[in-house]
Amino acid sequence: MDRELSGDVIVVGGGVVGLTTAVVLAESGRRVRVWARETGGRTTSAVAGGLWWPYRIEPERLVGEWALTSLAVYTELAERSARTGVRLVEGVHDGLRLDGLGPWAARVPGLADTAEGISARLPLIDMPVHLAWLRERLAEAGGTVEEREVRALGEVPAAAVVNCTGLGARSLVPDPSVRPVRGQLVVVENPGIGTWYTSVDAPSDGSEQAGGEGVSAYFFPQPGGLLLGGTAHEDAWSLEPDPAVAAGIVARCAAVRPEIAGARVLEHRVGLRPYRDAVRLERELLPDGRVLVHNYGHGGAGVTVAWGCARQAAGLVGPAA
Repeated sequence: MDRELSGDVIVVGGGVVGLTTAVVLAESGRRVRVWARETGGRTTSAVAGGLWWPYRIEPERLVGEWALTSLAVYTELAERSARTGVRLVEGVHDGLRLDGLGPWAARVPGLADTAEGISARLPLIDMPVHLAWLRERLAEAGGTVEEREVRALGEVPAAAVVNCTGLGARSLVPDPSVRPVRGQLVVVENPGIGTWYTSVDAPSDGSEQAGGEGVSAYFFPQPGGLLLGGTAHEDAWSLEPDPAVAAGIVARCAAVRPEIAGARVLEHRVGLRPYRDAVRLERELLPDGRVLVHNYGHGGAGVTVAWGCARQAAGLVGPAA
């Protein structure tokens, strides 16, 4: 190992989990670099809808604390929304009831049952802005981001390595239990909608791909347009938008808000959520005695648990020498 790098922490992965973990480590006094195969708008995090909510993530007994830690941070960041990309926005989870949620829900301010579902005022994160802010905050703490492809975690030249590679962990660890859950979004001009909406029980019009067991409807008002979703196709790897799936997304959202039907389409997005039966957040020692901390498998809730997981991962790395 290069002795000049022997005291460093290298975080592998440049999505929201990797960058948040790097920020926490750097602000605790560690020398931190992020190595990422893809950065900025090319990461899965950049195309995420960005609503704080524990979605498709386990184990529930740990997720609640991670999510609540993150909620507290995002609530503070919302006071500087133009810079951080975080806003607190009203909305409804159609079809959900409070008694169907875990113990964490009792500690979320303002959650309430209504005739439609659960109403809430939650963080809605403009992901491209937020990722850029995280990189700036990391730089202010002395950290750096480099585009580098890692082929073996044990070859990363640092005293401590943090694996935040998401779906990449499937081949890099290797961990075949990490699987893609494909999500497709349509971005349209916002016809004046200021609240978010989700429904997990949206009916399919038959246009979805085979295996589209995760059909839903949601819309999130973001500064760049209204984000419409969504799908959750398990074990689907294609990053190409499917026109039939896009049409189904628009139709389901327009069934809730008819004005969406005539909104001009601005963009199609596809991302692969890194799903695992449970988040892997643990420490191991490499054969040469160096520390390797795994922090991956966050499914569709990476932004929801990012700060909670980052703080636990930083604790596993240990304090600066």
